[in-house]
Amino acid sequence: MNNTIRITVSWIIALWTSNVFLTSLFYKFDETALEPQHIFSTIGTWIGETLHVTLGALFTEYGAIFIGLAELATASVLLAPIVLWKHRAKLHCIGGLMASVVMAGAIFFHLFTPLGWKPTWSVDDEAACQAVFSNPGLCTDTLLANAALSILILGIVLLFINRKS
Repeated sequence: MNNTIRITVSWIIALWTSNVFLTSLFYKFDETALEPQHIFSTIGTWIGETLHVTLGALFTEYGAIFIGLAELATASVLLAPIVLWKHRAKLHCIGGLMASVVMAGAIFFHLFTPLGWKPTWSVDDEAACQAVFSNPGLCTDTLLANAALSILILGIVLLFINRKS
């Protein structure tokens, strides 16, 4: 692959991934946001029933913050070449690996827990729904797992196009 094309593709993937991670931070750090409350409590309950009650409670309470910090760190690594251009390939390679690991966890929880591929939660009114208002009183996120899958795949691409030959 031509070096100019490799660098361009690398930046497009890094910017897309960083955009998804950084725009979701507000919801992960906002204790009143309904979607992360539903997601992390559903997974926390599953962890509590499957592994240990204390682990489940900790994940319910702090999972969104922990995942948000992992996504912030990943976006920082992916955007660091803006300042550290000389290390772009290495940073994009590491960032691609980080993004893939975080999203592999997300996909695992979407596939193998009660969360499901299209999480649905209760809302009082349509204005409270930040995703798709599917039925009266229900909100469904149809894009969350798809975004995770795209970042998993693109992270792997980022890893491979920036590895040393």
